[in-house]
Order: sequence, then structure tokens, then C-alpha cells
Amino acid sequence: MRKFEIAKGYEDKNINMPVRKTAHSAGYDVEAAEDIVIPMWEPGMKPTLIPTGLKAMCEPDECYLLLNRSSGPKKGFLMANSVGLIDSDYYGNPDNDGHFFFAYFNCSNHDIEVKKGDVIGQVVFMKYLTVEDDNATGERKGGFGSTDK
Repeated sequence: MRKFEIAKGYEDKNINMPVRKTAHSAGYDVEAAEDIVIPMWEPGMKPTLIPTGLKAMCEPDECYLLLNRSSGPKKGFLMANSVGLIDSDYYGNPDNDGHFFFAYFNCSNHDIEVKKGDVIGQVVFMKYLTVEDDNATGERKGGFGSTDK
């Protein structure tokens, strides 16, 4: 089962569920959950995290990718990690309920204002494979970046 849900803390924020625009689109368009400004990039800056107000459930042998829109670079949007990869066990984690964010740098020559409801990226669900001698037994203990701990 795959589905989007509203993340805790966003239940009363009128968050729209992601949609595919055509029958053959791979990606679900995702909107910003609130107004935010992405400052013009300077060396040493951290990326701006844009909240979506969403979490997504997928099967244990699946993940989902957060991708920039094709128009993003023309507008100055540059994803900080090129592609965000979210594991199935991120859903409902104790740190942030599985709320996923888009991490962007602004490579234009001016600040970029993102308004609530602006489409900021896409989600694509994917199956993945493991090697035959895989023996991973770890369990997720938190949210964003927790597998590096």
C-alpha cells in the first residue's frame, strides 16, 4: 500500500494531497505547506527546508524519491542533495511523524518567495532490490538524518 497523509501538526492547515497531472506521469506534484523565503545562496549557507505537511507510506521493499521539477532550475531552485531518498521506515517515526521536506538552495540573484500551495517538487515511488547475502537488522530510531547517527 502506498499513500500520502497529513503529518502531525498540519491537520488544520488545509494541505492538499499530491496529484499526478497526467495518466502517464511518474511523479506526484507536492506543494509547500507554508510561505517561506529561500535566500540567495552564499558560501557556507545551509539549504532551506521547505515543509510539505505530508508523510508517505510505502511497502517495506520500496522507497520514494523527492525530485526537483523540470522548471525548478530555471527559477533558481537547486535541490541540496540532488535527489532525496526516503526509506519506508521513515513513515511515522517518533522524531517528526515521517514529515518530509524539500531541501533547496537558491542559485538565482535574488531571494525566492515560495507561497503556500506552490508546487515545489515531485515524489516518485520506487521498488528496490537487495543483494542475496544482505543481513541488515537495524531499526530506525528517529527522523531526518537519523541513519547517520
